[in-house]
Amino acid sequence: MISPQWPGNLSPMLKRLSFCLPLLFAAPAFSASSGWHENEGGAVRLVTSGLPDAGGRLRGVIDIKLKPGWKTYWRNPGAAGIPPELDLSRSPHVTKAEIEYPAPERVHDGETSWAGYKHSVRLPVTFTLDRPDGVVLIDADVLLGLCEAICIPFQASFAFDPGADADNQADAFTVQAAYAALPAPASPAFTVASAKIDRERLMIEANLPPELPGQPELFIDHEKPHLLGTPILAGLEGGKAKFTVEILGADTSALAGSWLTYTLAEGGRAVSGRVKLR
Repeated sequence: MISPQWPGNLSPMLKRLSFCLPLLFAAPAFSASSGWHENEGGAVRLVTSGLPDAGGRLRGVIDIKLKPGWKTYWRNPGAAGIPPELDLSRSPHVTKAEIEYPAPERVHDGETSWAGYKHSVRLPVTFTLDRPDGVVLIDADVLLGLCEAICIPFQASFAFDPGADADNQADAFTVQAAYAALPAPASPAFTVASAKIDRERLMIEANLPPELPGQPELFIDHEKPHLLGTPILAGLEGGKAKFTVEILGADTSALAGSWLTYTLAEGGRAVSGRVKLR
């Protein structure tokens, strides 16, 4: 996978947008889901279901359909890659949107290794609105990386009214299936138990259920993801797994006391949680 080199005076967003495919625009849709936008790697749409709850929360999905051989990225791909981005700055009544992720795979692409998906995937999104009882138009940009031999940024604009067809059963199934595919919350028997800073690396210990086959995979994210490498399994014994993670900066004070978000996967099961770095 080729990582472009950019002049230092370009902002990260401009670096990405400067080599994007032409932006695709959509007219507002009177439906609780948008139309599909396509490129050579696949297609993307936004879907919502139901109406906002009393707290203004509305459930939805970024629905990503990949063509055979194409891949896309997890929330923290690794050393290179474009994590999914959702820009709602044109939606004045949407105060925030939280994207959630099913368990990814470790993708080995030539000399690089990153976290992502080799098949079509649905990313749940919880939109928070400031007016749950009003008519709200969602007007959003989605930016993804789609990869085959090389990776192509894919940006599309979507505008639709989530209340226009809120009881659509097909949309409801899509949203329900996406949330059902998320990792379970971590439990004492299946969790990252500790994450300690040891000079130039993290030492992470995980608890694993005894009935699982013993091939765990750990995926991590941090508010400063560029400081951390890929977790490597360093030991497995008695329901405990040990991972090491290279710290890519000399100043470990930027990590001390911060929180690590993780997905721990094994044997077709996965859990997610957070652990404080010590």
